[in-house]
Amino acid sequence: MAEKEEIYSSGIKYKGIFSFKDYYKFCYEWLTEEVGLDLGEKKYKEQVVGNSKNIEIKWEGTKKITDYFKWVIKVSFLILDLQEVEIQKGSAKIKSNKGSVKVKISGTLVRDYNGEFSNSGFKKFLREIYDKWVIPSRIEQMEDKLAGKCDGFSSQIKAYLDLEGKK
Repeated sequence: MAEKEEIYSSGIKYKGIFSFKDYYKFCYEWLTEEVGLDLGEKKYKEQVVGNSKNIEIKWEGTKKITDYFKWVIKVSFLILDLQEVEIQKGSAKIKSNKGSVKVKISGTLVRDYNGEFSNSGFKKFLREIYDKWVIPSRIEQMEDKLAGKCDGFSSQIKAYLDLEGKK
């Protein structure tokens, strides 16, 4: 059985004006292109409440780093009170959205994701020796890279929302 360890967990809150469609696209493209995740949407739930929407989205992405290491990054979005608004941009009025966004990001390092060292008690013992004595610096390096990618994504979406709100 694979060894899983959550390395990164963070949350973001934002309330203001932003384009939901562009924000969704930005997040998806950043995770697939910059991080290289194979990203899947596990949940998309939209609820209309009067003239606004509440949206819940859950993504899970994986990236095989080596034959032994794999990253799993989960992102949950909760968008509340999403409404269409018109904003003045220069001399033109453009359509945008306003609402509140909550994002939760978690990053997990999976070791022996194929379960090759789980077939017997002896192989499990060998994996523990391998992890503890042979590759501890490699494990730390993988943890740092994963945390860096998750933190980078967190910073990017904060910056994106801040810029969108100032337009």
